[in-house]
Amino acid sequence: MPRKLILPYLCLLYFINYLDRVNIGFAGPNGMSEELQLSATVFGFASGVFFIGYLLLEVPSNLALHRFGARRWIARIMVSWGIVATAMAFVPNGTVLVVLRFLLGVAEAGFFPGIILYLTYFYPQKDRARIVALFMVAVPISTALGSTFSALLIQWTDWRTMFLIEGLPAIALAFVTWFWLPDKPEDAPEEPAEEHWPLKKALTHPRILALSFVYFGIVYGLYTLGFFLPTIIKGLAPGAGIVERGLINAIPYVLGAVAMILWARHGDRTGERKWHVAAPMLLGGAAIPVALYLDNPVAAMVAVSVCAIGVCAALPTFWALPTSFLGGAAAAGGIAMINSLGNVSGFAAPYVTGWLRDITGTQKTGLWVVGITMITAAVVALVQRAGTEKV
Repeated sequence: MPRKLILPYLCLLYFINYLDRVNIGFAGPNGMSEELQLSATVFGFASGVFFIGYLLLEVPSNLALHRFGARRWIARIMVSWGIVATAMAFVPNGTVLVVLRFLLGVAEAGFFPGIILYLTYFYPQKDRARIVALFMVAVPISTALGSTFSALLIQWTDWRTMFLIEGLPAIALAFVTWFWLPDKPEDAPEEPAEEHWPLKKALTHPRILALSFVYFGIVYGLYTLGFFLPTIIKGLAPGAGIVERGLINAIPYVLGAVAMILWARHGDRTGERKWHVAAPMLLGGAAIPVALYLDNPVAAMVAVSVCAIGVCAALPTFWALPTSFLGGAAAAGGIAMINSLGNVSGFAAPYVTGWLRDITGTQKTGLWVVGITMITAAVVALVQRAGTEKV
């Protein structure tokens, strides 16, 4: 595969990956929760249990990628998650749904941190935020385009067919990955990190744990929006059809995609990292509770869009922090550790939000938790040492 096509191809893979991860959020309010008789708590648990399997296998999976090569390991991950994703089309009840979501996390473990590690092989530190932004723009795009595509599939068929159609591309592209994705560039242009930590240090150092909490806060906001925004929109616009709600759902993420790229470029140009992570988190964390007290649907969507912009802007610049001082096997283990611990919020966010909605009868308490978590994580980001400082 020509080098100039690698990044667009990785974006395509992440688009499919993220869509298969969050399309349950669109299936829920469009027939699945009713057919399977899911409470908000059970739906939140099914949405979030994905991250338990994800957490357990992230580090060993990324170490396997470092050892066996990106081409083979990424292809293996894609086949596994594609099979489980298509099996979601045949789920008979809530129990099987929970099991399949857990297995989807097991199958997918290592994909995202593996790609972040893979990008360090090709691009130097000074370009990391911009390159990661171009890769991670697949998140808001998959949510924006994917929500509309998923809505159309549900309208034309049903939520089961949506799972089936959206799961098959992962299996097909696994073969493309196996035969054409290079393991490393021939000239190995990886820029040496300021210091190379041993693997044990990368897995246990307080700095890694602190960065994990920062990432936890970012992802908490991301997945709460991803899983519950379709339900929130249904409440704000009860008269809108499935496709109209899908288009409304896309608005915050289109704005987030633009912010993600522009903010990452600014971070690379200035070389500043901490405020480029913390500032959008503070903005997003403050915006989401504001949305709760706006009766006008348009004003509420503006506030939700500001939150999405904050989350999306913080994501790519964050990954410039750990990759500035981790290299080799330590990078494989450290990146996976941060991603796995941070993605515990992928379980906590939908489960806690759904549970709080069940016991309070409103979304407000759960979304207050989102805002407080993001703001706290932003403060932790600000007290971190700069990426290139010695510990």
